[in-house]
Amino acid sequence: MSARLFRDRWGIPHLRATDHRALAVAQGRVTAYDRAWQLEVERHRAVGSSASFLGAGEVGWDRFARQARLADTARRCYAALDAETADWVRAYVAGVNAGLPAGAARAPEFAAAGLKPGRWEPWTPLAVWLGHHILFAGFPTKLWREHVAQRLGEAHADLFAADPPTTAGSNGWLLTGERTATGAALLAGDPHRFIEDPGVYQQIRLACPEYDVVGLAVPGVPGVAHFGHTGPVAWAITNAMADYQDLYAERLRRRDGGVEAYGPDGWRPAHTHTETVEVAGANPVEVEIVETARGPLVAGGPDEGTAFSLRYPPRVLGELGFATLPALLRARTVADVEAAVDRWVEPVNVLLAADTAGGLLHRVTGAVPVRHPTNRLRVVPAWAPEHAWRGWHAPMPRAEVDGRAVMANERGPAAPLGVEFAPPYRADRIGHLLDAEPTWTADRMPAVHTDTHLGSAAPLLARLAGLTGLDPTAGALRDRLLRWDRRMAADSTDAAAFALVRAAVVRRFAAHPVLAPLTDPPPHPEVFQPWLALVPRVAYAVPALLATPLLPAADVDALLRAALGEVAADEATRGGPPPWGELHRLTPWQAWPHPHAGPAPRLAGDHDCVLATSSVPGVTHGCLRGPAARFVWDLADRAGSRWVVPFGASGVPGDPHHADQTPFWLAGDLLPVTTDWDQLTEERDDH
Repeated sequence: MSARLFRDRWGIPHLRATDHRALAVAQGRVTAYDRAWQLEVERHRAVGSSASFLGAGEVGWDRFARQARLADTARRCYAALDAETADWVRAYVAGVNAGLPAGAARAPEFAAAGLKPGRWEPWTPLAVWLGHHILFAGFPTKLWREHVAQRLGEAHADLFAADPPTTAGSNGWLLTGERTATGAALLAGDPHRFIEDPGVYQQIRLACPEYDVVGLAVPGVPGVAHFGHTGPVAWAITNAMADYQDLYAERLRRRDGGVEAYGPDGWRPAHTHTETVEVAGANPVEVEIVETARGPLVAGGPDEGTAFSLRYPPRVLGELGFATLPALLRARTVADVEAAVDRWVEPVNVLLAADTAGGLLHRVTGAVPVRHPTNRLRVVPAWAPEHAWRGWHAPMPRAEVDGRAVMANERGPAAPLGVEFAPPYRADRIGHLLDAEPTWTADRMPAVHTDTHLGSAAPLLARLAGLTGLDPTAGALRDRLLRWDRRMAADSTDAAAFALVRAAVVRRFAAHPVLAPLTDPPPHPEVFQPWLALVPRVAYAVPALLATPLLPAADVDALLRAALGEVAADEATRGGPPPWGELHRLTPWQAWPHPHAGPAPRLAGDHDCVLATSSVPGVTHGCLRGPAARFVWDLADRAGSRWVVPFGASGVPGDPHHADQTPFWLAGDLLPVTTDWDQLTEERDDH
């Protein structure tokens, strides 16, 4: 077995091996060389040991990872893999372990943090995958609804329903051959995640005699899961916004040295043991692990007034769906892709696929349990038999593709499986842009990726239009906003003015006496607090709050006048608003922040733009989440495909390819996908 490593001008690895297994080893090895620090951070997060070198700030996550039993679930899922898939995952892990020493030697974070690279286990990639996605479906929203119902009343439990900033989303669209210049399909999109440095997606090419695939891999996980192009077929996903995780209120008691939980059949023993979280610079923290017949406790405990267990499909099934990953690499048709994703479990996605023979696919993938409707909305009693799971939804919903298909986390084919979806602004805008031109090429797709029209501004602007009693400066500001083109362009002072008014409105809504009971979040673990904080909830529910009878109309008008007055007075003091990009800057998460970082780049876009660079109005204008990659898959000629990521192929600060794609990502440009081996440079794989 042998493998060769090539790179294009952007340092993107192109791997060519004599067989499937050797290729997996090579993928693990080059990923460890390019992303050693990132891999080790993710490994430690998956097993709940990141505080041991990152400090006390990570104790909350480590506690949750252990209580949710991520590592134990990964072990179970690995043990259930078929022999061929298990061997493939082991090969990837062997490559990671072979590449980590050289990769760690390149990464300055290891020395700065006092960390030495560890050893990956065969199940570690599955644990990394779980760590990325365990909060993907946003089950803490059920805790928020309980909080709202208890403080404001049952009728208002879903008042804040919206796509919150804690939920990962994406855009994706497919144009059939009738809508393209080549007569073959185009598939494009951009996954929206918290922006991290290094990036959460790794551009890669994997080639052996069985297949030749380009795509976006998740560092630490073999293959190409979400976005790939094999030549004959291509696929992409978005978050389906399905609800497939449940929280149960548990009754617990200590008895005979153990813990018992009260379920439909009375008191039954619960599993319990204690683990220790090591903390850099502080004392270790003991964590009691309790698991009932429903699932592991993730909040509260036997000695507290409340306790909540989490039930999630991989824990129940002992399956993540990893057999899908090698099957996708070998896919040649849409039918192959569909057969592969039939085995998928976590997370639940909407998938688009197209092949060179004209095959098309638009469907939901993943495992969603059948259960009582209330399970999807609220915390439910563990002792009530009607809240047990009763099998799995099948077949998964699908939709026909007629000329084009769009997926942007809105209510689409996944509607029967979810509760809260993204507002339709992004999906509607993408459809409008695609329909505005009869024929498309791959080169034209960035015009869609980077569109900054903010449809969600309409409800607030409409309410501002009807205001009376404004002083001259506030009235002038209002009139200027009504003339604004509603584009969140980086150089637009009107966009900044709108954002400043919106933020002032959010803060005033959150301070209104009617919402005051929600100000103090319930005392749940800190990892859930982003779902439980009032201001971010208000920020993404402004249209609903403008329309709700809960807030008197006169009060709403008064707070809108006050917000306009505040921003107008500030403009008068400063001589006008800054450009939007001056406020709206990229703020990527780094496990170990780089010293001497330059100024944060200015950005266009906003949460509900197609260019979804999300901030949290009322909290920060900085961009926390946005396009973690952009791509166009061309089914006429794979060499016509395009892609870009926010930083680069390397996770090593100072490497020439650490951030060389950033200028293109900021400008909305896409880079060519190189498919000609003669245009690549072979690199000796002696590290």
